Amino acid sequence: MSDLFFYGTLRHAPLLEVVLGRPASDIDLTRATLADHAVHEVGDQVFPMIVHAPGERAEGVLVRGLGLDDIARLEFYMGGFDFDLEPRLLELPDGSKAEAQVFVPEPDLWKAGEQWVFSDWAGSWGELTLHAAREIMGHYGRMTAAEIARSFGAIRVRAAARVAASRRPKDPERDVERDVIVQDHRYAYIGYFGHEEMTLRHRQHDGSMGPVLNRSALMNGQASVVLPYDPVRDRVVLIEQFRPPVYMIGDPAPWMWEAVAGMVDPGETPLEAAYREAREEAHVSLRGAEYVGGAYSSSGSSSEFLHLYVGLADLTETTETGGVEHEGEDIRSRIISFDTLMQMVDRHEIKNIQLLTIANWLARHRDRLRAEA
Repeated sequence: MSDLFFYGTLRHAPLLEVVLGRPASDIDLTRATLADHAVHEVGDQVFPMIVHAPGERAEGVLVRGLGLDDIARLEFYMGGFDFDLEPRLLELPDGSKAEAQVFVPEPDLWKAGEQWVFSDWAGSWGELTLHAAREIMGHYGRMTAAEIARSFGAIRVRAAARVAASRRPKDPERDVERDVIVQDHRYAYIGYFGHEEMTLRHRQHDGSMGPVLNRSALMNGQASVVLPYDPVRDRVVLIEQFRPPVYMIGDPAPWMWEAVAGMVDPGETPLEAAYREAREEAHVSLRGAEYVGGAYSSSGSSSEFLHLYVGLADLTETTETGGVEHEGEDIRSRIISFDTLMQMVDRHEIKNIQLLTIANWLARHRDRLRAEA
């Protein structure tokens, strides 16, 4: 059996429950401090690191009696963060001492930032971290920590999307706690996207519970989609890029004309993502944006939620070098008149549903935008 001291995010009892796979009532937790140490932020990360700091004290919890499976689960979860276990001597509330293992970062791996405050982290990032941990631990025993680490950015994007989804308005006629019964939930695949499978029953329109259904879904984050529009010159900018799924299905024209689009990063608002993506993909600086609406892109198969915008800008130049290189993006842009855009819509030349939706919204609001300009 082993004793561990947690000074960072694993001080959060709900997170420790997810990682260890059992309730906090079954975990031997005791408050403790580590003298001559402090807990600091790690650059732009949401997890902290511990550093040697004479005269300071790192607050945390001592967890006693952890078995081999507990340690394996902890190392699987923490392995993606490049921390190692090392022994340290702790101080307990009654003044006694206790030795425990502590997760410490590899030397010179991270640069310490400001002092880390547990309550601030729990309020801002606790819920997201729980969702991410559930997905990570859903692959325990089937993948290595290194394999999980390669997908950690995408996991956090999906976790942020789960937080956003949970805050959308409830259905006034239904209660998912009562009207949906989940019999099994499995994290089937992880990569840039996630793939989850679920066995469930849901209440039908006649009030009865329906049959057992086996369903799977492509799990994705939120995305912002923005069509830059110049109301003075009455023109828009489209971008073109190669889309592997379109090629995979056998479409002979997988280079798609689209609106600017990209995933909403954790801690970023959809509007901030729209502005950022316009700069990255089309080299366009927006001076304003109109919200077209938000919707699921394909609710029968995917969790992706789209935030649609018309972005107001001065459109005078195109680019052949848009996108983020390390993400494999190869994007060029094209400025066309509004009339040309609607001709493309009417000739069924646009195969991107987001662009079709925004174009039709713009057709209804164009006169107002031009008058306001």
